[in-house]
Amino acid sequence: MRQFDVVTIFPEMFEAVTAHGITRRALEEGRFGFKAWNPRDFVHDPHRTVDDRPYGGGPGMVMIPGPLEDCVDAAEARQRAAGVERPLVVLMSPQGERLTDALARRLAEEPGLVLVAGRYEGVDERFIARRVHREVSIGDYVVSGGELPAMVLMDAIVRLLPGSLNDAGSAEADSFSDGLLDWPHYTRPESWRGEAVPAMLLSGNHAAIARWRRQQALVRTKLRRPDLLEDRTLSKDDAKLLEEGLRERQAQEQQQQ
Repeated sequence: MRQFDVVTIFPEMFEAVTAHGITRRALEEGRFGFKAWNPRDFVHDPHRTVDDRPYGGGPGMVMIPGPLEDCVDAAEARQRAAGVERPLVVLMSPQGERLTDALARRLAEEPGLVLVAGRYEGVDERFIARRVHREVSIGDYVVSGGELPAMVLMDAIVRLLPGSLNDAGSAEADSFSDGLLDWPHYTRPESWRGEAVPAMLLSGNHAAIARWRRQQALVRTKLRRPDLLEDRTLSKDDAKLLEEGLRERQAQEQQQQ
């Protein structure tokens, strides 16, 4: 069983992943274990202070290292009791490595993770140097704290755990699982507001459908996220599919003009 511990001053926020959806079901079925630790529970002043002004001046406040380290100590002890010898401590940080499907899959192989959700202007660097093994960012932007990024990371990992999804193939068919964006999806009704489902998907020819989906994924990636293809060497079949798909797209656009 994978273990997640989260260090956060807002533990109630994590009900979003423990009380709802796929992650709730996976937790109830014992696919992973979870506990949140509040740094305020490890301080003893009347105001339960976990932040202070930055040395050198500047705006905002910085999280004090002591309570964070005490939380990590408690989290690591819980995980050791659950059989995890050395959990990986991950700080959710805009300075971290960007979260990708490949990184989520690597982290999903870890038996235990301690996710630190920072707040305010940041976290005392001495705590990071002493206790953090890895920093992870969910994108090149800033949010109010590390809780939402930690939940994103948890969700991305939990859905990869065996048995978490009703359909074992769902995770393998998701966007980015093969380094490409997903193909377009359709369901009933067959015609909706004058728009019909592509005839190929109604053909019953599974090999042709798989080829169409692959082509659509390649074209969509080229048009929307060309950066994903920059360092990728396409096979002859993929290169041909992409070329044909782009020509078809261009012809369709010309007909609509």
